[in-house]
Amino acid sequence: MTANAPGAVVLMQGNEAIVRGAAEAGIHFAASYPGSPSSQILGMLGKIARERNFYAEWSTNEVCAIQACMGASFAGARALCVVKQNGLLCTADALHCGAQQGVKGGLVVVTSDDPSAHSSTNEFDSRWQAQSASVALLEPTTMQEAKDMIPYAFELSERVGQIVIVRLTTRVCHGRGCVTLGELPEENRPLERVREWDRMVCVSYMHGPMLEKLEALRGAFNESPYNHYSGPEGARDLIVAGGTGRLYAQEAVKRLGVQDRVGLLSLGALWPLPEDYILKYLRGAERVLILEEVDPFLEQGLEALAGREKLSLTFLGRDHGALPKIGELDPDNVEKAISILTGAPLPEKRLPDGAGKTPLPVRELTFCAGCPHRATFYLLKKALRQEKNPGIVVGDIGCYFMAGQSAGQYGYQACNCMGSGVSMAEGLGQLTHYGLDQKVVTICGDSTFFHTIMPGIVNAVYQSANMLLIVLDNSATAMTGFQPHPGTGLTAMGDHARPMDIQKILEAIGCEVEVADPFETVQAEKTLRRMLARPGMNVLIMRQPCATLKTKERKGKKPRVWVDQSRCIGEGCGCDKHCSRVWGCPGNTWDFSTGKAQIDPVTCVGCGVCAKLCPAGAIQVEGETEA
Repeated sequence: MTANAPGAVVLMQGNEAIVRGAAEAGIHFAASYPGSPSSQILGMLGKIARERNFYAEWSTNEVCAIQACMGASFAGARALCVVKQNGLLCTADALHCGAQQGVKGGLVVVTSDDPSAHSSTNEFDSRWQAQSASVALLEPTTMQEAKDMIPYAFELSERVGQIVIVRLTTRVCHGRGCVTLGELPEENRPLERVREWDRMVCVSYMHGPMLEKLEALRGAFNESPYNHYSGPEGARDLIVAGGTGRLYAQEAVKRLGVQDRVGLLSLGALWPLPEDYILKYLRGAERVLILEEVDPFLEQGLEALAGREKLSLTFLGRDHGALPKIGELDPDNVEKAISILTGAPLPEKRLPDGAGKTPLPVRELTFCAGCPHRATFYLLKKALRQEKNPGIVVGDIGCYFMAGQSAGQYGYQACNCMGSGVSMAEGLGQLTHYGLDQKVVTICGDSTFFHTIMPGIVNAVYQSANMLLIVLDNSATAMTGFQPHPGTGLTAMGDHARPMDIQKILEAIGCEVEVADPFETVQAEKTLRRMLARPGMNVLIMRQPCATLKTKERKGKKPRVWVDQSRCIGEGCGCDKHCSRVWGCPGNTWDFSTGKAQIDPVTCVGCGVCAKLCPAGAIQVEGETEA
């Protein structure tokens, strides 16, 4: 990663290529809040920060990250901010104001979008934010471009004095490809003093200069090396592709045998639209297919450009039915779209005999084996079912988002964006003063607590809402890969810091706080019931480290969990296959041949909670064995 071997060819993941590009650009500062699919970028930057003499941090949230980068830019530093699409939305106010004030040192925002929402709650398209904020947008297709675009983005940012966004998608972040390394700087350029006459303040008169920067960028993009064309001159059938659409198009064009009559215009520098460059190819075309992830961003831009220039063109894409309106591009839907464009017949696809006749089982996402969240939601559901009226549970974003499914006993009635749960619950909690006869509960994780929850707690306490906040403290930002947060006592660069105590923070705000261990099921349930009965703003911290994190850190042995078949009553115990169906831990299985419970010794992490909850007392935890 940090070897200065220009010209060497290395196999890299897209996220690794971004890190290498940042090192070659000579960054001074990097900040991020973890979010898949780009979580690994800051993690790797943190590991090489001292070696390459720059600073890296896991910020409390994305707003802190981008504003810290803006501060660093003010001293001439090259600053890299890494977010995912949801995080970019969090930065909207800072991004738009920052675009008006401009930058001194280069400021590059890497945003990773997640088409088909593999690890997200939505597939929001970040390109609209670049357009709205009037900043430049680059989009790499290959791992090589992912690396090379980072130094290019910094040069562009400093040349124009403006933020530059580099947009990745999941397939680029997690794909792999060969990358030719460039030169690493011997040392980063020196920082600049912030001068008394430096003025970078967001005020209304800065709007004009911002638009002038946008036009300067448009001129630069008309000559950008990341926009290129392949195919016959004056092609009547034209494909315009952004990001991974280019790769799918190249494959499909070959399979359909239409290379001699289809032009492929690939845009890596795509906002502001390089209009002069695009028009060279639009003027010779009759039909245009746009391949992009996810929204019809380019499609609408090209239609507007063609309309302004009075070009009579037929457009195909997300808006015109040739491609699905949602979800990722893939080889099949791109091939079908190019078939519609060209009229070329689709090749016949033959499956092996019997293939496709048996439907695949639907598999929901679930908590890891031994996850403490499973126990928390089981106890919460049990407690609320015994209330006079069913309680209301409002969720938040993290591993525990899955509690809206069977993994968490279908525990949520509502779950919105990160940090929303506490304020939604506050609104419901106020209604308990006006006739709403239900307990109101909201859930958040320890990382989310620091990210966005605290302002909502302050509001709920000050406004005297009747509600219970359950903080799931598993000692990590677990969903995205165990990155540290202010409660863990560790930084991105591996330094130890004084951890923030969630309980003390909550008590200082004015909350009634208790702490329980969800694995101590009897005591935890009593505490939960007591907290539900209290009026006002109450907080229960369910504290138990993440099972996957504990498994990684464990050395040697773990408890052995097994089923005493002589005690297991099977379906006759009336628990409806409690072990595997209701409890749902991957370590608990069901032997349909005997009609009794089983423990998978490979998956089971030895937490033993199932033994405490087994109605027949058949699950045993005994001795220790090699992990």
